[in-house]
Amino acid sequence: MTCREAMRAAISAAITDDDRVFVMGEDVGRYGGCFAVTAGLLEQFGERRIRDSPLSESGFVGAGIGAAIGGLRPIVEIMTVNFSLLALDQIMNTAATFRHMSGGQIGVPLVIRTTTGGGRQLAAQHSHSLDGWFAHIPGIKVLAPATGDDFRWMLGRALADPDPVMLFEHGSLYGISEPVSITDPGIPNETAVVRRPGRDVSIITYGGTLRPSLEAADQLADDGIEAEVVDLRSLRPLDDATIIASVARTHRVVIVDEGWRSGGISGEISSRIVEQAFFELDAPPERVCTAEVPLPYPKHLEQAALPNIDRITAATRAVVGADVP
Repeated sequence: MTCREAMRAAISAAITDDDRVFVMGEDVGRYGGCFAVTAGLLEQFGERRIRDSPLSESGFVGAGIGAAIGGLRPIVEIMTVNFSLLALDQIMNTAATFRHMSGGQIGVPLVIRTTTGGGRQLAAQHSHSLDGWFAHIPGIKVLAPATGDDFRWMLGRALADPDPVMLFEHGSLYGISEPVSITDPGIPNETAVVRRPGRDVSIITYGGTLRPSLEAADQLADDGIEAEVVDLRSLRPLDDATIIASVARTHRVVIVDEGWRSGGISGEISSRIVEQAFFELDAPPERVCTAEVPLPYPKHLEQAALPNIDRITAATRAVVGADVP
């Protein structure tokens, strides 16, 4: 099924299995969701479980926080990640801090879904990747599904979490068909996964840059460079153990992140590798990130700004150098 269908199936199963679960957000009901993820769910479950909200991210995220504190399990959809900034106060100053400020007495079991990423010519206000910004905030988990299984099964595990979880779904993945397991594979949301084993270099990535990283690895293999591709799946917490184990096998690393380079999650990952595995490295870590510009609308400029197969292969060849044919 497509990743869109996998997420829809996850939402449908969650509502069916738990009377406390409901969906809330802009156009999630009658319109079927801006990206058609919730299409048909209003007809299936009714207005009590699929709730269209006013055009106010701060308002409906705040309502979701209150519902979660009151014992429900809200799935709040923010149309695109850029608009999540309109609810940043609710997310950072309320949802993320409530357990701490209540002395551990009150959690906020809220799931926030949002569409992230570029590559679809939606211009500067609808295309950025701010996943790493939210990974800076203690008190929330930040997840980035990139496969059919993760679109299908991450949500149920996130709803079982007693604290806030954010799912950043790359818009370019919704229409891609992926194999989906009939039952939950049982991989914890916080665990990174090696999607392609290799011996020469580790390509560490997540979300929308997983597929181009895998394609780049296939191209590099034709030239005798075997790249291991690690799908982070979670940006907070980061799975240091899987990252360091991969670097210890390959001794070189390329980090691919659709966020901006300055102050981004790629820098955090690079620092952790240097701190924990400095003597395993045969070369400095390399990073492939989005150009430091608001994402352009023209297709050729947008593609030039984003991480792509050519940039990933070039960075990988640079870090491998002459050590591998």
